[in-house]
Amino acid sequence: MPRDIFAPALGVTIAVCLSGCATAYGETPAPQVAAAATTSASANTVTSSGSIRPEIWPELQAAPLDPAIETRIDKIMAQMTLEQKVGQTIQADSGAVTPEEVKRYRLGSVLSGGNSAPGPLPYAAAPTWLAMADAYWNASTDPEGVDVAIPIIWGIDAVHGHTNLLGATVFPHNVGLGAARDPELIERIMAATARELVVSGHDWTFAPTLAVPRDDRWGRGYEGFSEDPAIVISYSDRIVEGLQGTAGESDFMAPGKVISAAKHYIGDGATDNGRDQGDASISEEELRDIHALGYLPALDAQVQTVMVSFSSWQNIKMTGNKALITDVLKGRMNFNGFVVSDWNAHGQIPGCSNTDCAEAFNAGIDMFMAPDSWRGLYESTLKHVKSGRIPMARLDDAVRRILRVKLNYGLFERGAPSSRADAGDVSLLANPDHKAIAREAVRKSLVLLKNNDSTLPLEAGQTVLVVGDGADSIAKASGGWTLSWQGGSHGNDEFPNGQSILGGIREAVEAAGGTVIFDEAGTGDHRADVVIAVYGEDSYAEFQGDRPHLDFADGAFDTGMLESYRERGMPVISVFLSGRPMWVNPEINASDAFVAAWLPGSEGGGVSDLLFQRDPAFDFTGKLSFSWPKRADQATLNVGDAGYDPLFAYGYGLTYADQSQLAQLSEESGIDPNANASGDVLFAGGQSPNPWSLYGVVAGTQTRLNSSTWDGGALTFSGLDRLAQEDSLRITWSEAEPYVRIATHAPVDFSRQSNGAMELSFFVRNLGSAPAQLRVALGCDTMEACGDGLKVGVTGSEWQEVRLSLACFADLGADMTKITTGLLLATEGPAEIGLADIRLAPDIDAVRTCGD
Repeated sequence: MPRDIFAPALGVTIAVCLSGCATAYGETPAPQVAAAATTSASANTVTSSGSIRPEIWPELQAAPLDPAIETRIDKIMAQMTLEQKVGQTIQADSGAVTPEEVKRYRLGSVLSGGNSAPGPLPYAAAPTWLAMADAYWNASTDPEGVDVAIPIIWGIDAVHGHTNLLGATVFPHNVGLGAARDPELIERIMAATARELVVSGHDWTFAPTLAVPRDDRWGRGYEGFSEDPAIVISYSDRIVEGLQGTAGESDFMAPGKVISAAKHYIGDGATDNGRDQGDASISEEELRDIHALGYLPALDAQVQTVMVSFSSWQNIKMTGNKALITDVLKGRMNFNGFVVSDWNAHGQIPGCSNTDCAEAFNAGIDMFMAPDSWRGLYESTLKHVKSGRIPMARLDDAVRRILRVKLNYGLFERGAPSSRADAGDVSLLANPDHKAIAREAVRKSLVLLKNNDSTLPLEAGQTVLVVGDGADSIAKASGGWTLSWQGGSHGNDEFPNGQSILGGIREAVEAAGGTVIFDEAGTGDHRADVVIAVYGEDSYAEFQGDRPHLDFADGAFDTGMLESYRERGMPVISVFLSGRPMWVNPEINASDAFVAAWLPGSEGGGVSDLLFQRDPAFDFTGKLSFSWPKRADQATLNVGDAGYDPLFAYGYGLTYADQSQLAQLSEESGIDPNANASGDVLFAGGQSPNPWSLYGVVAGTQTRLNSSTWDGGALTFSGLDRLAQEDSLRITWSEAEPYVRIATHAPVDFSRQSNGAMELSFFVRNLGSAPAQLRVALGCDTMEACGDGLKVGVTGSEWQEVRLSLACFADLGADMTKITTGLLLATEGPAEIGLADIRLAPDIDAVRTCGD
């Protein structure tokens, strides 16, 4: 049934179509929310200057305040010191703060980032998590030296299940759940996630993501449900209620529930060119009518926290946008929970740094997410309150909001995490109910794009050849934010309660007496009745997933061999794993059936349920919540836009009964394959890709290298093999003075990568008779200007990987916002080395490395 939500400021009623509204979501769509809402803007003067008019934004009724809680807040605040109040506004990362420091600084919260689990791995088992939770709780509630001790809340990104917890259920990412169009299912997923969070002692998840991604190049697009706010609206309150319980009911903030955070306020899905943390240069009306609407039901459901976006709107960083945080969210929308910033996002505001930003606090941020910068930020914030730069009323408002959430949650009475109901009960992780929900979610999220000659469903009792690097990899099928920040690098043994897609296929085929042949690379000479190819995007998270276009060219599996199977009489079914729609026309042409499986998670059996129709009631019901491109350059392809021309329209999705035959598709991508190369790769395959160039610098004279061979006298280059012929460099110094430089004329912004704990990675080996002593720098034109760089000793003759934290170069003075020199490499004397594969890479161990 359609659900009506009235947006008073817009003067429109928004009809949200759920399952069963096939007509509205057909190939010739009816006007969507975007179009309907925008028509009201004609009554207003459209603004494009960066100014905000709160009076044209939706006005919500404030959630009722509990008088008893407000009185209790008054009593607590009367006993707090100034230092305690400032401490409550600071959130530190568990990888950078000890329990003793939580007690000393009386911090309000701890988070665990995507790689910040206790122990040597980016994830941990429940007992390990719970021990850390207790340590922080006990430290925060220790009354020594204070009149009142306030417990911390511990936050984590459980965005598709509690995926940093060993053995937890990994649900499909939101990009797939949007195709399911099932709000009731979404609520059950979130309730299951909350129950598994309680097992590890966490209080707070940074979910739901309420972005409306409008450019499919964005690396966080899979965290969004749809390009159309209608689906986001239909889900947002159900997510909050699944996590927190229903406001006004007995389950609200009851045992088994956690605090929710609506994010990333606001416009994170609207950035120009899909650049993560970039600028949304849209009008105020579009910001309101497209990107704000999903927040309204979440606020009505009394979501307790809102996380502000890294991104900007009209060149104003959201973290410092007082009009949108204080005047609109807290004022016009009457939000009375607290506002938290994103990971060191305050440091991106002009005039701020990671350790000093009164501007963000005065704009309305109540709690700083300051993972590794927390101590300096605490000290500067305390200084600004004492000086009056941050008014005491602003600090008191922030502290009151934080305490209100903690008291609404019953935090003081919950006791240490290990003492709570279900804490440490690992039988709740991926229990039969949760696995059934996840498997149902997989089935409902799959979208059948092609099914020529009714290839699906398959007969299970036959010989099935399974190929592709996604078939037996739960990690690849789960994507980013899975066991680690970037995900992807984990074996199936790290998912003890999961099943790969291959596992699900075997389960179906062997139960029917058939045979499964698995050849991941697909290079063997096999005979089978049918081929199932499972392949797709490699795992990524946040800005690591930003793309210049939508042409699919990822992964280790060579999709060029698909046609050869068909030539040998074997039908091909492609199961495509991705966090976004992509241009895959060649792959679709080479397939008899093509399934968009998105990122289905740890219940691979949900895929086989539909490939083989394992129950007569099963069928493909998923409908595209993102339009599918006809060309690789159609990154901004949104229903309702002028000139809308997709390959598969928003709402498209076949069932078994559909008899349509998809004709051969054009294989002209529409892009220049050499355009818009990523700046994160500085040297690969024997050359420096656009925008970088390789130089040798001898006696102050710089020479650009057009090949891998160059003789500069004191510095020489030649080709060297590592993984392929001359994919690396042999570099010889006869003295210490020369250096290697990789540079660009147009500055590249590395601030996101530096803030995101990324590293400069390269492979090196010693080819000389004595160990090589390297000096490595970036961000400056000479080694002297870089403080002589970071020292790296190279002794072994075998290839070894070197990783240096970008933050270390920033400490040496590099301006990460304007990098023209991506690498300077010098030695302390004569040396000969091999050098290969220079790039920026995610920090895999959460340990800051600054050389020898």
